Amino acid sequence: MFTPYGRSTLVKLAAVSVGTLLFSILLPLQAAIPVGSAAAIFLIFSLWFFRDPNRSLPSGKGIVIAPADGTVMSIKACSHPFTGNGSSIISIFMSPLNVHVNRIPVTGTVTLLQHHPGSFSMAFDEKSGEENERMEIGIESNGMKLHFTQVAGFLARRIVCPLSLNEPVTAGKRFGMIKFGSRVDIVIPAGWLPEVERGAKTRAGETIIARLATTAGNG
Repeated sequence: MFTPYGRSTLVKLAAVSVGTLLFSILLPLQAAIPVGSAAAIFLIFSLWFFRDPNRSLPSGKGIVIAPADGTVMSIKACSHPFTGNGSSIISIFMSPLNVHVNRIPVTGTVTLLQHHPGSFSMAFDEKSGEENERMEIGIESNGMKLHFTQVAGFLARRIVCPLSLNEPVTAGKRFGMIKFGSRVDIVIPAGWLPEVERGAKTRAGETIIARLATTAGNG
């Protein structure tokens, strides 16, 4: 299954790869082998990058689900204008080999959408969350405010986010992607506890990354 968010890009990349493969046939054997091999590898990578596997949504109340596949880079206490004092920010780095389709972390209503143009430094650089091109998303759910940001990286030059203000959303729903390596920062408010540690692997739509403090430890 391939994501519709990357269909246009995938078609272009596939056309370039197939065209290069056909061109390699016209080359001398010594040149045809490396050119054809490179084109085939590029095509396979493109298909792999835009994959969109189904996920099994975890059950339970008072949970926040990972919005992205990747590795937890950091977990820090913070004060955030949307979620308030005593919040925590969890940063997830998405390598080019991860699934790049993003998913909604909690059921609620979209009350914040703000795009910021910026640079394209390495996504694992802490400053990238403030300086790189990014899309901020805020969701309100039964009085709880959750904030997360799609951050473009060095290779990621396109953020896809078709959400609309005041749109009702459901946990686990696909909502966009970041093309070619990036990160997602998610800010949980006071009273919610991280369920992951630095270095942990996450799967969008499956991994529980935070719980309401009163439900933590109850599985």
